[in-house]
Amino acid sequence: MSYNSFETCRKCSLGLIFLLFFQYSFAQLDFTRVTASITKYNKTLGKDYVVVVHKEAKNIFLKETEEFQLKTPVPIASSSKWLTAALVMIFVDEGKIQLDDPVSKYIPVFEKYMKGYITIRHCLTHTTGIDGDALAVLKIIQKGKFQNLEEEVNYFAAKKSIINNPGSHFSYNGIGLNIAGRVLEIVTKKSFERIAAEKLFKPLGMRSTSFAGESELTNPSGGAVSSAFDYINFMQMMLNKGTFNGKRILSEKSIAEILTNQFPDAIIRNIPEVAKGFQYAMGNWIEEKNESNQGVVFSCPGLFGAWPWIDLDKKYVAIILSKNLLSTEKKEVYTAIKKSIDQAIE
Repeated sequence: MSYNSFETCRKCSLGLIFLLFFQYSFAQLDFTRVTASITKYNKTLGKDYVVVVHKEAKNIFLKETEEFQLKTPVPIASSSKWLTAALVMIFVDEGKIQLDDPVSKYIPVFEKYMKGYITIRHCLTHTTGIDGDALAVLKIIQKGKFQNLEEEVNYFAAKKSIINNPGSHFSYNGIGLNIAGRVLEIVTKKSFERIAAEKLFKPLGMRSTSFAGESELTNPSGGAVSSAFDYINFMQMMLNKGTFNGKRILSEKSIAEILTNQFPDAIIRNIPEVAKGFQYAMGNWIEEKNESNQGVVFSCPGLFGAWPWIDLDKKYVAIILSKNLLSTEKKEVYTAIKKSIDQAIE
């Protein structure tokens, strides 16, 4: 046997040993409590759900039902916001926009109606100051009110009142993210759906994810359709500080921005019941902090039953996706399931 052949065999053997060790290490994880927790709350989860835990490029736990599986696409409501925030930051990385650009730089009508101080950063953090309480609910009822994103955003500028100085108050709604989405349309001269597909979904292999849902109106703040499989890819990228399968999607700086509370002193004006006790970053919630007051668990729950999260401390991502509407009761269920997952991984 030649030296080269010997070296090739040796490297292959070492690789096989590593893979066996890798599989063995995960085999030692005991998910009995996780399965028991899911079974306990089966009634609340409903008959259609999927739970997946992903760590070190591997699904280490998967529970799916016959009708609802890992690759089943469903509307994810406000879980869309995390995707939109990341998409905006791609353009920040490219130097085409800046977080502190006033939106009036791209949409002059905001200046006309005395809203020229609102920035893209405000838009991504629900601190625009525009009156939008309960807009997320109204959007579901008024699907046919606007023909496109341009018309909707122009309506925000001309018809919605400023009730707080931008950056001073936090009011959870769909206004800011949709304004930011419209800015991207103007910068690229493309539709928001196409931008998302080209810049985010295709690079991340999110084949079943789209902002072109059942409603004719594009909704960056809550209109995405996705699957657990796809969303896990997105969160992998976030966990890996902006890279996915060796390809850079976002800079580390942008990842840090997305996971940072930009306005920690903002007064809470409107916050969903299920998010009380959390802080807001950019398109996502800071669920838990460490002893140094740094965020370690981030999530982006959606009204239609999605609850994706990233745990930087334990270095894993997970998602619970169901077809039941999100509620305070379901938050308690999701929290209990997450606790059992944490215990399994520790």
